Amino acid sequence: MTHALIGGIGLTVLEVYHQRPGPDGVQAGCAHIHAITDEAYFGLSGSGAIELHDPERGYRRVAIEPGTFVQFPAGTLHRSVSVDHCRVLAIMGNSGLPERGDARIYFGQEVDADPKRYEEARALISTDLEGGLTRRDLSARAYAGLMRLWETDRPAYARELERFLAVHRRTLASRAQTMAEAIERGPLRQATTAFRRLAAATATPPAERWAPADAKVSYGMCGVLRQIDDFRPG
Repeated sequence: MTHALIGGIGLTVLEVYHQRPGPDGVQAGCAHIHAITDEAYFGLSGSGAIELHDPERGYRRVAIEPGTFVQFPAGTLHRSVSVDHCRVLAIMGNSGLPERGDARIYFGQEVDADPKRYEEARALISTDLEGGLTRRDLSARAYAGLMRLWETDRPAYARELERFLAVHRRTLASRAQTMAEAIERGPLRQATTAFRRLAAATATPPAERWAPADAKVSYGMCGVLRQIDDFRPG
């Protein structure tokens, strides 16, 4: 049985890809966005950074070390960077939503213009580390072009960032029902439970003790992931 985490959030221990640098010479994950889900990183070990892009502020880089907490809203293009074996606790709203169409990887304009090509690139990921690194490399090549625009042509950078955000917005209509169901099962159900407990506050339920189950390892957009999504009695 799977038990929802507090508040319907998602927790993942993320080890940012560091096995080899990408074509831009950086040990990093894929640059990507979430359409409606906020995210935060809490540094666990090592050191690294999160690179952020949004239409209001453009590009910025926030260093991450143990104890660092950084939060950013939906619609922020971001890339995780490992300087020295960076591990973070990734905290996301709307648990399960990113896997149901909320995320889109940045592969550049040519790939975005061809849905079949985009899906082929996105689907490179599997349980194989090399697949994750190959997909990261495709994203890194496009991302290097975006960074060149930031450095040399800010208006062109702003247009490219808005183009990418608009592409993702257009893809959401066909996934809206699936995403709504994920929200209902996650944060909405948690909120409903809280209101029910408030109504029954005169009866105090017995405390329950839980221990985390073994986390499943996968290779995601940013690195090696250990999803915390199930619990067992402890």
